[in-house]
Amino acid sequence: MIEQGSDLWNCAAQVERTDPERFASAMAAPVAARAVLFPLYAFNAEVARAPWVTAEPMIAEMRLQWWRDALDEIATGGAVRRHEVVVPLAQVLDAEGCAVLDRLIEARRLDIEKAPFDDEDALWRYLQSTGGGLMQVAARCLGDRDGRAAHSLGTAVGLMQYLKAVPELEAKAKLPLPDGRHEAVQRLAERGLQEIRVARQARAAVPKSARVAFLPGALAVTVLRRAKSDPDRVKAGALMPSEATVRLMRLKTGFLGGF
Repeated sequence: MIEQGSDLWNCAAQVERTDPERFASAMAAPVAARAVLFPLYAFNAEVARAPWVTAEPMIAEMRLQWWRDALDEIATGGAVRRHEVVVPLAQVLDAEGCAVLDRLIEARRLDIEKAPFDDEDALWRYLQSTGGGLMQVAARCLGDRDGRAAHSLGTAVGLMQYLKAVPELEAKAKLPLPDGRHEAVQRLAERGLQEIRVARQARAAVPKSARVAFLPGALAVTVLRRAKSDPDRVKAGALMPSEATVRLMRLKTGFLGGF
């Protein structure tokens, strides 16, 4: 059980508010794994929101730098700042995990600017560092030292979430896609599906204890297939299947222990 009012409790509450899909995934994991997942997902929520909470680019940069400095404290093994996310994060991260999350923060600097990505490959590098990096670290903290399956699946999950966020990003005057034509969206979706195929080929190297890190990928195949078959769903914000299908896919993924 997570003690009410503890740092871990506060991390869980933040994830529940800001990232309900990852919250549902973490709640489907064993209790011990939640102590790893909730701080990581709360960290991700903090970093993801930093570019959007102010209209001043310099302030956004300072917020991201604060988290880079916190990771540096964790990586060096010394005292860390008192913060409800940083303290439990320091209990699960090693130096390599900190380095991966530092690249995640660096990628999030691109969210400060309204300009679109230069091209599809630039967007893909962003997804690899954000979604891919987060799942890679989550799996690593749970015992996965291979990382290939987690990084590939996490990249696909990042794409799924990014496509779902297109209407919201456009409402904030962000140009999310380097190419919004149907064929370009279909190509992106197929690229995501290929990452899932790569992840499945590599999952034999993942210990059972780490496969709960893959639970956020429960809907990735379904959502990316919907984007590929009907790209208009992206701008319409209609990528998610019915709630009944969502529950079924989550149960199936949880039962199989992965994706």
